[in-house]
This record gives sequence, C-alpha cells and structure tokens, in this order.
Amino acid sequence: MRLAGSKYRLADRQADNHRSLTLWLFLMQYAYPLLAIFIWAGNTVINKLAVGAIFPSEIGFYRWLLAGLLFTPFMLKPVMANWSVIRPNLGKIFVLGVLGMAIYQSLAYYAAARTSATNMGIILSLMPLMVLAMSIISLGQRLTAGALVGAVVSFAGVLVVVSSGSLGALLDHGLNLGDAMMLVATLAYAIYSTLLKKWQLRLPPLQMLYMQVLVAIVVLFPLYLASPKVGPTVHNMGLVLYACVLASMIAPLAWMKAVASLGPSRTTLFFNLLPLITALIAAVVLKEQLHAYHLIGGALTLGGVILSERWTTPLRAA
Repeated sequence: MRLAGSKYRLADRQADNHRSLTLWLFLMQYAYPLLAIFIWAGNTVINKLAVGAIFPSEIGFYRWLLAGLLFTPFMLKPVMANWSVIRPNLGKIFVLGVLGMAIYQSLAYYAAARTSATNMGIILSLMPLMVLAMSIISLGQRLTAGALVGAVVSFAGVLVVVSSGSLGALLDHGLNLGDAMMLVATLAYAIYSTLLKKWQLRLPPLQMLYMQVLVAIVVLFPLYLASPKVGPTVHNMGLVLYACVLASMIAPLAWMKAVASLGPSRTTLFFNLLPLITALIAAVVLKEQLHAYHLIGGALTLGGVILSERWTTPLRAA
C-alpha cells in the first residue's frame, strides 16, 4: 500500500511539473511578441524625447552605427561564410535596408518634432492593413470583405486623428507635416514587409538584419555629415542606447522568436496593441493628453485592422 501511495504521489508531482512546464512555455510564447511591442511603443516615445536633445540625423545614424559595431564581432564571420548566397541578393538587401531601416526610422525622428507620440502610434497601426492591401495588389492575395470594409473604417479613423476631430480644419489647412511624414514612414515599412514576403530571401534572419543595418549606416552617413550636430552627451546617450540595443536588436530578435513559435498571422495580431501601449506610455512619460478624437480615431483604426485580419470572406476568386 505504501509503495502504491508513493507511486501515486510521484505521478501527481510529474503531472504538476508537466502542467507547470506547459504553462511556462505557453506564457513564454506570448512574452516574445509583447516584449517587442512594448519596446517599439516605447521607442515612439523615445523619438519624441529626442526632440531638442539630439538632431534627427544624428540619432538615426548613431543608432545603426552602434548596432553595427555590436553585431559585427559575432555576425561578420557567419556573413563571410555565407557570402556566396548573400552576394547575388545584395541589390534586394540594399532596397530593404533603405526602406525598413533608413527611410522609416529617419522619417519617424523628423515626424516626432511635428506631431504627438499618440498620433504616431495610431498612424503606425495602419501598417498591417497597408501590407494586406499591397499583398492583394502585388502578391495575388485574395481580396476579402474584411480587407475592403476594414480599409474604409481604418482610413476614417486616421482622418479623425490627423484632423484633431475636425475634418473641416483638415480641408482648410491640410495635413500636419509630422502626420504626413509618419504616414510616408509607415508606407515605406509596409513596402519593406511586402518585399520581404515577395522575395523570400533564403538567408538566416540575423544575417539579413545585420546586412540591412550596414546599408542604413552607409545611406544615412551623408545626411549625418550634412546636418547640424549636438554630439553624444549625458542627456541623449540613453536615448541612443534605447534605440540601438532595445529597438534595433532585442525587439527584432524577440519578434523573430514570436514568428517562429506562433506563426506570422498570430504574431501580427499583437501589432494591434501598439497604439494603445504607445498612448499609455506617452500619457505617463510625456504627459500627453488623450482627447476624444484619439479614442474614437484609435478605435476606428484598430477596429478596421482587426476586421481586415479576421473577416476573410473572399469578394472575388483568386
């Protein structure tokens, strides 16, 4: 009887350990995308904090230069060993680096001086919808009812935000320059994401990231030379380190882990949290006020993106 009781207790402990391990693995799957989204939301606020502390051309260049220096010791050797595969794809890697690293990030720094972090987060949340639209146009993906209705709803939401709740004022005075820059930046990254899907480069993700960082350094160097400079100081080095280490290295790695464990479709859903988390961080750190038009416009934009992702009834044959 004692032996049987010991066996039952051992089996119970093993079952508890298995359940604990399963729960831990489940939570870790969701920890990766959440970590990436929180870092990127924080980086939008960092863009705003950089205004007045460092010039946009400086932080844009220093960010990628430092990332390149940190990556090189452990990435140079694998890249050289894989050069026969990388070399034929250098043109495509250059285009990806220009769109995803140089244009997107640089415009975001310039936009931060002319609009709020909350606006930037809401505009950035359009990216999944832009990628979906480009996939329908260029990759032959089916047009769905959700994509069509979601595009209209999200567009209405962005109009509410960029007009500060007054469409008449938007028609009279035009689009705020910072919001326009953020729209172009988001479009650049959407094109980048679409080209990644279309080209399907057979390169390890870290090698791809490293090569694109090198492209950004080369492309942004002339802008850095031609622009005014403050230089690294105790007041701006923290901003540069956040943008480099967290936003440029840790967040992409966490996102890659999430895509590997959850799949691209499920991982993309976490991107919908970006405007909410950005607005909350901006309210706490920057003391930005959330107005009714932020809530209405953000809800419409987020609702449109979710509609496009979840309502998959096709409108026409592929």
